[in-house]
Amino acid sequence: MRMSSRITRAPIASKLPHVGTTIFTVMSRLAQECGAINLSQGFPDFPIDEKLSQLVDAAMRSGHNQYAPMAGLPALREAIADKVQRLYGFRYDPDTEITVASGGTQAIFTAIGAVVHPGDEVIIVDPAYDCYSPTVELFGGKPVHVRLGNDMKFDADAVQRAITPRTRMLMINTPHNPAGTILRDADMKRIAELLRGTDIILLSDEVYEHLVFDGEPHASVINHPELRERAFVIFSFGKVFHTTGWKMGYALAPKTLMAEFRKVHQFNVFSVHTPTQHAMAAYMQEPSNYGTVAAFYQAKRDRFAAGMKDSRFRLLPCEGSYFQTADYSAISSEDDMAFAQRVTREFGVATIPLSPFYKDPPKGQRLLRFCFAKQDATLDAAIEKLCRI
Repeated sequence: MRMSSRITRAPIASKLPHVGTTIFTVMSRLAQECGAINLSQGFPDFPIDEKLSQLVDAAMRSGHNQYAPMAGLPALREAIADKVQRLYGFRYDPDTEITVASGGTQAIFTAIGAVVHPGDEVIIVDPAYDCYSPTVELFGGKPVHVRLGNDMKFDADAVQRAITPRTRMLMINTPHNPAGTILRDADMKRIAELLRGTDIILLSDEVYEHLVFDGEPHASVINHPELRERAFVIFSFGKVFHTTGWKMGYALAPKTLMAEFRKVHQFNVFSVHTPTQHAMAAYMQEPSNYGTVAAFYQAKRDRFAAGMKDSRFRLLPCEGSYFQTADYSAISSEDDMAFAQRVTREFGVATIPLSPFYKDPPKGQRLLRFCFAKQDATLDAAIEKLCRI
């Protein structure tokens, strides 16, 4: 009788041993299980512009269904260059300084992968979008976490203290997810002072560029030559045109940085969905298609804030993005994860706790994030439930 031999293999050593399923997936799944209103994951629940759908359909029917150029469709890169020049007064070279990406997250992943080497330090400002730190770790870098101030504003002094000779990159985000605060021109000038005389690369996550409220301008890195010349600047079509499921964005950078970006991009994604690129190139020709986004979302922010005045939540200032942060310390002393799950199960509204956005959450902080990129009826129904807590 032959005995089968079994090879015993060592367990796989995880490259991200402390990372589990993202909080967005966890809370959206719980919302579905409980039949709760989903104000957790950041996606709109209303239709996109029918003109944009028709443009994608027309592109497919016209035969634009094969690989696009690796860097992106030339017409789309030209449209991006035109838009950036119109808004910020600087024109990136479409051939060498603009790359179309499969969403903002892929662009961030690619930028980090292009320049971060094992042992390099990357400064991350917490609370931070949850892809930042794991991506740095995947490429052998060391995340160095600092926090926003108690007012959820950028703390330049904390960043300055974190800079060492090993610092390779600083990551900033404006408008900020999840805090809803913005950087202003003075902040950008302070960042320029911090980085002056160093070879630190800046990664500026500006995917909510068109969601800045109360008449404030978007303070882009692009407006500051001293920063622009050392920066990857990341944008998202999904956040602007309500098409998060299309996973379309782009990166801007000086030629030398973009050359390194494309080396990674070509083996990571290579190229992005061709019909959608054709549609976006045509849709962007009309500035009104993105010029009214701020007013649209400000009205939703204001509707949500007005309704929540009758609740026991205390809303923090929301200066941009489509996220509203709220303090629930007057309601419960539970940690934010437990409270968010209970609100979903018992009151039928799913939210996002803020602690997963931190390496070390502040003790005693009681904050949830609500997404108000929803139909008015959805917001009103959620407000009614939240006011019962």
